[in-house]
Amino acid sequence: MSRGAALRRLAAYEARWLVSLGWWVARRRIGVAPGERALKYAGAQAAFVYGLAFVCVVESVGVSVLLADRPVAHTVMLVLDVYTVLVVLGLQAAAVTRPHVLGAETLWLRAGARRDIRIPLELIASVRHDLRFVREPAKDGSEVVELVVGDQTSVTVELSEPVVAIGFLGRRETVRTVRFHADDPRAAVTALRAQLAAVHAGTGEGTGSGSGGGSAPGTGDGAAPERGGAAVRQG
Repeated sequence: MSRGAALRRLAAYEARWLVSLGWWVARRRIGVAPGERALKYAGAQAAFVYGLAFVCVVESVGVSVLLADRPVAHTVMLVLDVYTVLVVLGLQAAAVTRPHVLGAETLWLRAGARRDIRIPLELIASVRHDLRFVREPAKDGSEVVELVVGDQTSVTVELSEPVVAIGFLGRRETVRTVRFHADDPRAAVTALRAQLAAVHAGTGEGTGSGSGGGSAPGTGDGAAPERGGAAVRQG
């Protein structure tokens, strides 16, 4: 990936979390259309983010006092400290305003403003409540994407066939399993299974049970892959 493309992606990320602050203040959500279900996930990180923001504010006050007789340094540090506080709050704002979205045909999973992944429901083979505490990310080549919140994921989605996803800086990943967190994982699994059943009923496909503590109905062998093998788009 070229340096210019990477800078453009970073600039887009910066714009997304800044916009999220405004939507957060307005108590609105981004990308949730009427009839779609929002699956919240920001609760797991709220205490940490607010605690970190408080520490940053205290540090800013202390630095301002120490640099009171140095106006140039005081101004520079004040700008940096305010920006740091906004970045920290932007993490929570993006997570609150950009929840996971369950639509009629697509499961849209998001990790704040950092990345997102759209999964056609017809490609989902199973879904289950699966609480995991993630100490280190999945290794390259594992065909697993983990959207971690508060060092944990709580829902695992297995796909009927591998798809290609594009990561934050343009890195392409082959994905067969997606793990994500939801504040109410059992309700999220129930809603997703119900929507999968509706999709299969509408297409006339049979349903089956998955493994791992109760999975969603399978998609069957007739599930159609995305064109060119790029079944998933990520931001």
